[in-house]
Amino acid sequence: MSWSDAVPNLLIGLREGLEAGLVVSILLAAVHRSMSPTGDDSGRPSTAPVWLGVLGAVMVAGSFAAVLTYSTTVLSSAGQQAVGGFLSVAAVVLVTAMVFWMRRTAAGMSSQLHGDVQRAVVVGAGALALTAFLAVAREGLETTLFLWTAARATGQTLAPLIGAGLGLAAAVVLCALLYRRAVRLNLGVFFTWTAVALLVIAAGVLAYGLGDLQDAGILPGQHWVAFDLTAHIDPSSWWATIVTGVTQLSPKMTVLQVVAWVGYLAIVVPLFVRAGRTDRPGARASGTDEPATAGDPSTDWWARLAGRRLWATVGVLVLAPVTLAGLAVALLPASEAGATIPVTVTASTCAGDWTGAGSGDRTFAVVNRSGKAGEVRLVNSAGAIVAEVETLGPATTADLSATLGPGSYSFTCRLSGVPPMNSAAAAVVGSSSPVAGPSAVLPVTLEALSPPNRAYQAYVSDRLTEMSDDVATLRADLVAGDLAKARSDWLTAQLAWERVGASYDSFGDLGVAIDGLPDGLPGGVSDPDFTGLHRVEYGLWHGQDAAQLTPVADQLAADVTHLQGDVRSDDIAGDPTNLPIRAHEILEDALRDHLSGVDDKGAGAAYPMTAADVEVTAVVLHELSPLIAVRAPRLLPQAEAQMTALSAAITAAGPGGQWQPVTATPLAARQRVNAAIGQLLQTLSAVPDLLEVPPTH
Repeated sequence: MSWSDAVPNLLIGLREGLEAGLVVSILLAAVHRSMSPTGDDSGRPSTAPVWLGVLGAVMVAGSFAAVLTYSTTVLSSAGQQAVGGFLSVAAVVLVTAMVFWMRRTAAGMSSQLHGDVQRAVVVGAGALALTAFLAVAREGLETTLFLWTAARATGQTLAPLIGAGLGLAAAVVLCALLYRRAVRLNLGVFFTWTAVALLVIAAGVLAYGLGDLQDAGILPGQHWVAFDLTAHIDPSSWWATIVTGVTQLSPKMTVLQVVAWVGYLAIVVPLFVRAGRTDRPGARASGTDEPATAGDPSTDWWARLAGRRLWATVGVLVLAPVTLAGLAVALLPASEAGATIPVTVTASTCAGDWTGAGSGDRTFAVVNRSGKAGEVRLVNSAGAIVAEVETLGPATTADLSATLGPGSYSFTCRLSGVPPMNSAAAAVVGSSSPVAGPSAVLPVTLEALSPPNRAYQAYVSDRLTEMSDDVATLRADLVAGDLAKARSDWLTAQLAWERVGASYDSFGDLGVAIDGLPDGLPGGVSDPDFTGLHRVEYGLWHGQDAAQLTPVADQLAADVTHLQGDVRSDDIAGDPTNLPIRAHEILEDALRDHLSGVDDKGAGAAYPMTAADVEVTAVVLHELSPLIAVRAPRLLPQAEAQMTALSAAITAAGPGGQWQPVTATPLAARQRVNAAIGQLLQTLSAVPDLLEVPPTH
């Protein structure tokens, strides 16, 4: 339990409780002052109606909280986010209005309440109870809504409720002492400073609520991230926990959330300060301390509403909210296929509340109360991963959705700095008919990926040997001054490099030296750091002579030899976890650079280079096929068919081996290639996730 989450709710409970308590204190004082003019105590009305009215207001607030809680539990994940987001925004609006109302009217509140009480005394005890109810109920509803949204923003942990309870208890004690004049508290200063702090908390709740609306798809910009500090700071550190708990700011926020947080404070705080400066001491709320008479028209509506029937009024005020709330909860739809199942993670337990469910589509609300960041997985009896939350911050809640068939399931929790934990297995019961949804995925280990990676390393070593010979041939052409033959042999060397399987600079600085582009270099194509195959390509197709290009070929040959010696190192191809990524990125790199024309420096070789990338992708998939087949049996046949279609489209784009630049290729042929590679990339995008090695903590 993160106690930093209790701080803002303690402040809310203290301030709102003290505000409501002051209202009750003023009502009680007004009742005592409403004794007979002669001082005869027999003329003093009882304070019982005030307390009964307060009880009714408390029942309304409690009933409201119950309806909020139970109504959201039967909503889908998106529905909960939408309701939570709207209520957060509503709570911020109400609290902001309340802060400004107190700023303007606090000085005249006592006089106004005195007048209300004296009018109620004339009518009867029922009207007095109703006066107390109306005076306190507004504060109670505002407080309930804001505490509910603030607690939800912190991840539904216990700490916010404890903080709110402590704040309310402290407010009760302070009000009792103030009523007996045992303490002297400058209420103006107290409400001013707590109002500023409350506005900061409201800004955080607003940002959180807008984030909920973005997650629900109601507001755009969910993926427009302003900053993501999760890779640079530990969300479970004490200082990050305090900042998040007090301000509701998180290490990752969208642009809309940041703009809303800054904009709210930039507008509201200056207006609040200005409101205090412009208030005039003489401004008071209307009211009178003179008793109203029974014939006063202003009391007629009180008489019609409450009269002197105290217990009838109290019955309505106390029992009606509870009855209505009970009916509302009873009429709510029962838990159904899309209902959310709570799952709790603590520092010592993983999903201790997991007891099973029915088959079908299920959504789990995973609540992290461990104080640490981590990963949570749902696995079946064979240990296959059914669904997972990859990053779950401390004091946060994330939805985990899965399609469950009958069987036994358990949760696995991997938290930062804590050994992996497992929940008890629980049964999922229901129809035995096939259930639609993603298949369970067996976790992959480094040991399982190592043999395919060693086979790939051997393949790369052979291709680099071939490339070394091809580069030597290219250099010989340049030494001989035969530029026409050098252009032909350049393509042979370039295709040999493509068959190595380099992608996204995966071969480090040597890969950049061998196949880099001049993008970003100060001198562009003339920059001395522009080296390798594309530098030779540029010279051969832009009129440079052999003498200029021979030193470039010498350096290229040396870099290829160097890479041959390093290819088995962890920095180049030794990390087995890179192999599943390479299965997708090789062709993604081809689409990004080759088929877009970005890396064309004159040869117009986009299509043969892409064809070579298809060849090496097939090699990578072949090495990974034993691991893929048991996890996604349909993936490999689908990928093979799509690679065949892509190869056919590439061949049609350059009939007879007469390759043309992309821009010179007929539009229909380009479209066929682009469509084929797009479909294949969509299929291959599943491989990295399918063969992801779980992190170790």
